[in-house]
Amino acid sequence: MRVLVILGICVATLLVALLAVFLRRRLLMAGGGTIRLQVRVSTMVPGRGWSSGIGQFVGDELRFHRMFSFGFRPKRVLNRRTLEVGHRRLPEGPERLTMPGHCVVLLCTTGRAQLEIAMAESTVTGFLSWLEAGPPGQPGSVAPRPAITPRVVER
Repeated sequence: MRVLVILGICVATLLVALLAVFLRRRLLMAGGGTIRLQVRVSTMVPGRGWSSGIGQFVGDELRFHRMFSFGFRPKRVLNRRTLEVGHRRLPEGPERLTMPGHCVVLLCTTGRAQLEIAMAESTVTGFLSWLEAGPPGQPGSVAPRPAITPRVVER
């Protein structure tokens, strides 16, 4: 009888933990301004080391929260002012098995460090728009075009 009580407590604890993880994820996504993405946290084994999560846009920051984590703080914070996208590629090798077919991998630099992030092809467009919408003169932004003044021709 005692074994059943202990087993029941373990199952109940596991269910509460799972509910907490999914509730946390739901609260993050309910706030708006979120995307699903993967960040490469380890490069020791080629094609491995990807962590799934939710990216939350807050001002000039993209905050990466791991999908299955109890922490309320983001795992990584990418600042738009220092973030630059180098090039994009399709998943290759073992990455194709862990990512959906419509994912694109972006090689980014943040200051001195390099970082790989993967997201859906449709999400890349919005991400690059957010990156370019930063203040003028910043690395991630696009330089503004000079204003065109109309010419007045007198006769």
